[in-house]
Amino acid sequence: MPSTLTRAISPPPRQTKRRKQSETAHATRQRQNDANHPLSTPPEHTLAAVEAGRVRIEGHLEYFKERLSKVCRPVEEGVPNISIEDWARLYKGCEYECGNHFVVHQHNHPVSGVHYDLRLQFSETSSMSFAVPKGLPGNPNSKSLGRMAIETRVHNLWNHLIESASTRTGSLLIWDTGKYTVLPRKKSSNRPPSLQTTDEDSNTDLEDQSSREDEARNENERLIDAFKARYIRLRLNGARLPKDYTITLRLPSAKNVSKPRPAKRKRPRKPKAKNAPQSTDSEPEDTDKGAELPPEDAQDIDTDSSEDAHIRLTNAYPGSTNSIGSVHQRAWFILLDRASSGFVQDSETGKWVSREGSGFEPFLVLGRDVERSVVTGRLAREVEGDEGVEGFVGRGGWVGITR
Repeated sequence: MPSTLTRAISPPPRQTKRRKQSETAHATRQRQNDANHPLSTPPEHTLAAVEAGRVRIEGHLEYFKERLSKVCRPVEEGVPNISIEDWARLYKGCEYECGNHFVVHQHNHPVSGVHYDLRLQFSETSSMSFAVPKGLPGNPNSKSLGRMAIETRVHNLWNHLIESASTRTGSLLIWDTGKYTVLPRKKSSNRPPSLQTTDEDSNTDLEDQSSREDEARNENERLIDAFKARYIRLRLNGARLPKDYTITLRLPSAKNVSKPRPAKRKRPRKPKAKNAPQSTDSEPEDTDKGAELPPEDAQDIDTDSSEDAHIRLTNAYPGSTNSIGSVHQRAWFILLDRASSGFVQDSETGKWVSREGSGFEPFLVLGRDVERSVVTGRLAREVEGDEGVEGFVGRGGWVGITR
């Protein structure tokens, strides 16, 4: 029998010299191509792909700084704005274990519609997140003082840098950004706390609980403790929000655990009746009714429909760590802390007015067609255009609180 027919079947024969030479040449060409095009996010990859984790990069700050600096728009005088350099410096100063960075994103989502995401850094890598359907309160005399805040997934800190758009997720722009301060919780010195609410800001006899030990702690440590106590008194020092702007976030005890998510069902869209009740996210603080959304709306706030089982189990996106016990879809309640924001109640009219040298002009949250990014100066539709998103139509029906 010829020797060519008697070789073993396993292991397979060695590669021929010709094939080796061919593969060596291919590898050489590949190395030359890599040298000409250094490993980085390819230009065809969008910011939305980076946000979704489909593209992994190193150096998020440098990447987003370069991308956003190319799309900045000139802004008129008086429009809130922070320069790219100051924005990068602000973030860089918080890239450590005890950082206290915050961001408020305006999100124009195709399913849940316009809402605002408040994200608060609590560690070197991670941030707690709240979806605020109507945005932050800005009028101390509003008839709708309260706001709903839905606890969402723990995010990566670098998500604070994102401005992006896609047909699947809509547009995301930076509404405000800066550093936060956690203030001590107030207590009444002359009477026991109310069973309904322990923190009504109209009380003039309230005094801060503070200690030297507490003053020496880092802001993120205070945030974690306040979060676990289900009551956060938060001052946001940003580019858009006025000086000394302070809110409280409170988790009613009945909402301490998340409810099972209802099965998704199709329902015909019907026009709202003229006498339909207002959204409960704007009820005053002395009721817990404002801490719950209808099941369908609560489901709409969850804007990530492609998350895997591990994300649902940990309530944290890959790269972040849920070390604080964040629970998905818990309904918190936001209220403007008027006294801490620089207002006093007029004894004659009962209205809240600015204290001398403090307070601010009331502001409204007006949505995607009006508000520009404090970093790039863009509207939502301009973010979509810069990212090549064509024909996107956001969900209608969003109305801000204007009274």
